[in-house]
Order: sequence, then structure tokens, then C-alpha cells
Amino acid sequence: MSIASAFDGTSEAILTPAHRVSRTVGFPQTVLASLQGGIVRELHEQLQPEEFDSLECVYRVPIYRFSYKGHELALYLSPLGGPASARVLEEIIARGAKRVLFFGTCGALDNAQTDGKLVVPTAAYRDEGTSYHYLPAGDYIEVPTSGRLCDVFDELRLPYVRGRTWTTDALYRETRRNADARRAEGCLTVEMECASVMAVGQFRQFPVYQFLYTADSLDGGAWACRTLGSAHMPKSNYQWQLRTALDTAIRLEGENL
Repeated sequence: MSIASAFDGTSEAILTPAHRVSRTVGFPQTVLASLQGGIVRELHEQLQPEEFDSLECVYRVPIYRFSYKGHELALYLSPLGGPASARVLEEIIARGAKRVLFFGTCGALDNAQTDGKLVVPTAAYRDEGTSYHYLPAGDYIEVPTSGRLCDVFDELRLPYVRGRTWTTDALYRETRRNADARRAEGCLTVEMECASVMAVGQFRQFPVYQFLYTADSLDGGAWACRTLGSAHMPKSNYQWQLRTALDTAIRLEGENL
């Protein structure tokens, strides 16, 4: 059986999130999923969150609760990669969340369009395996929440660009040929989670939002580290990303797809 026929929309899953976790009374409705440890450190410095829950995903994933401008929110550090990020998202949904905002760094495929700007993915190229178990096969998955996220960024007067992204499972197999092909199709960035978490959201009829910030670059066929990794990322950048996520999250309160 090929990956193109992996989606089974007719029979029940043998293992479900309900086997692993149960709904938590008082679980915050809006949850932020960071892909950078520096964001968690910044959250602790600024808002002194409490660790009120956790998930087991090979290692322990703490879930932090805190108040921001009168809104109760939660944040967790998402594992990297499609399978792990999708698995934890499933359990966050099962806990009782109503919406999740993912944010983190990515690689730039087009420096001219993305430098100094946030990136709102509008569709993700499905160069991974997870999404094929949640939706029928196809090259791209649309991001239905991108329009609302752009509206929020307009309200906040944030610099951003919208466009496609390339989701891949293979960090060290982002070849020049494939990068050129994705760029020609309108992909501005490359990352490892968007297609997977959006597939979970659509399958569960659950709103998943995502914005990206370019840290390294693959533009021009050569890799540039730039600010990738905690050793290179300025503290001010973590502060900006966290503030953006917080101000966005409180504007998404009460919304559904």
C-alpha cells in the first residue's frame, strides 16, 4: 500500500487520545505551542507561569498556565517534527483546549520577501508522513485559519508576509533541487510541523493557527545559520515573538473555524 492510500476514513482508530489522557476541568481554552526553548525561558521571566499539567511524550512536556491582560492562557514547548508535534496536539485537544497557536522559527527560501517579517503560512507542502493518515493524499494542505491570523496582524500593525511553506521530515535532505521546486511553487519557508498539525486540526475540526519567523536561510542554494539556535538568537527576538503570540492569542479568544 502506498502512502497515497494511507488515509482510512471509514474505520476507527485502535489507539485514541482518550486512551492516554482525559479532559481536564478548567483547562485554558487558548493554548500557545512554542517550538523554541528560549520562549519558555522568556515566559518564566515575564509572567511567572505555574506548571499545572503535563504530558508524557518519551520525555515530559510541562504545560504552563498564566494570565495575560486579564486572559487565562496556557503554553507548552512542542516537540519538533510532524509526528511528535501532532501527537502532543492531539492530547492537548483531548485535555479540553479550544484553539492552539503554533509559533517558531523556520528556514527562509526567499530572503527578499521574509527578512524582518513574520510569515503566515497559507498552505503547506506535505513532504512528511503524518498528514496522510488524517486527510486524503494531496501535494498541499490549506491553512484555513491564515486569513484570520492576517487580520489580527493587521490590527496589531505587525510586519508580515503570507505564502506557502514546505513541511519536511528530513532536516538534512533539503536538497537544492527540491528547494528550487518548492520556491517556484510559492513556498517562502521550510519547516517540520505545519502540514502535520494542520491535518490534525482539520480532521478534528479544531482551529490551529501558526506563524513563523525565519532564523536560518536556504535561499540561493547555500545554507546560512543566521540566528538559528539559542546561541545566536538575540533575547529581544524571543521577547518580540512571545509578545506577538500573546497579543494574537487574546484576540483569538472565543473564535472557532
